[in-house]
Amino acid sequence: MQAGGSRELEARNYLEKHRIMELVNYLTSTLLFFRPEKPREYLISILERLRIAKVTGVAFPFFMDHSNIVSMFEMMDTSHKGTISFVQYREGLKTLGLLDEDEVLQDDGHVITLEKFRSEVNKRTEKICGRTGGTGSGSYQTAAEPLLLH
Repeated sequence: MQAGGSRELEARNYLEKHRIMELVNYLTSTLLFFRPEKPREYLISILERLRIAKVTGVAFPFFMDHSNIVSMFEMMDTSHKGTISFVQYREGLKTLGLLDEDEVLQDDGHVITLEKFRSEVNKRTEKICGRTGGTGSGSYQTAAEPLLLH
């Protein structure tokens, strides 16, 4: 039994060290959001752009902007009430890779508005990405940039 547990621990450590799960979550979220006609080619192009960004030091573009957040919210708001449920909110954050698997969100019983969803997406994106190191730079690192470190 010990050998199996050791191998599992080694595998988990390897995945964490090389941030493989973050990369897979990012690729999956991007794929599900854009739903390209040729998903394999799309994923290959993202990986190629990540490789080029790592080699050249050029920033990798982050795909979520204001209109994307609104579109995602509207897809979840099927009744067009301008609100979504807490479950939809949590799943939306998870789909975007902005919610850790072990993170527990507290449901305060209120419905989620577009403004609250947008605010939380922006806040979590900034937290994950952090600020770039350039002087006077107000730009944020892209969500994929931390994946370039390995």
